[in-house]
Amino acid sequence: MNTPTLHPRTARTTGLLYLAVAVLAIPGFLIIRPMLFDPDSPAATLAHLIENESVARLGIGLELALVAVQALVALWFYRLFHRVDAFAAAALAAFGLVNAVAILASAACLGAALDTALAPPSADAAGGTQLLYVLGGSFWDVGSLFFGLWLIPMGVLALRSGLPRALGWILVSGGVGYIAGGFLTYLAPAATPVAEALPFLATIGEIWMIGWLLWYSFRGPRSHTAPTSSGSASSLA
Repeated sequence: MNTPTLHPRTARTTGLLYLAVAVLAIPGFLIIRPMLFDPDSPAATLAHLIENESVARLGIGLELALVAVQALVALWFYRLFHRVDAFAAAALAAFGLVNAVAILASAACLGAALDTALAPPSADAAGGTQLLYVLGGSFWDVGSLFFGLWLIPMGVLALRSGLPRALGWILVSGGVGYIAGGFLTYLAPAATPVAEALPFLATIGEIWMIGWLLWYSFRGPRSHTAPTSSGSASSLA
């Protein structure tokens, strides 16, 4: 059965927002956070925050920006796919919004850690900043459950929308990998290397999805007949 045609402009906005998610996550979580947080030394974490206040503030700003674009891309995915499968599109948007909440909680922890570090010196300042950074990282760890859950309906929608079938299955498999990795992190700490490797497939799928959306939006859709379940033609706006 033919599927509704995806609207190129909506696909372009969705692809650009998804690209922004990747661009913002890399410097904030993968570069700045490790620069400031020493998992083995609360005193070092405290010193890094005091000595690199501007970098710490940049990291908080990047996480807040990530919250905004994550929320927006979740809504735009719904707008793009809701006529393909309303339930799967709603699930995709809901899980994506929970992702944004998890990152927002992490940003709040980073902000509180910086405030604690810059407050008048106290005996428990190092322990407080360390705890807040650990808690912020834990929001990312437990948030992996929803990072995975949002990829599964994304993959289902890809399969039902005429996107490359390999892309759809990679997204579904990557989502399952994210979820499994989240459980392994806490239930089997010795398997941490495996837990860290499981989301790799998801990364491939996400990069492919971004590229496909942008490619599709600029080439324009080929002509499709687009009956919905009621038999009327439709396109996503």
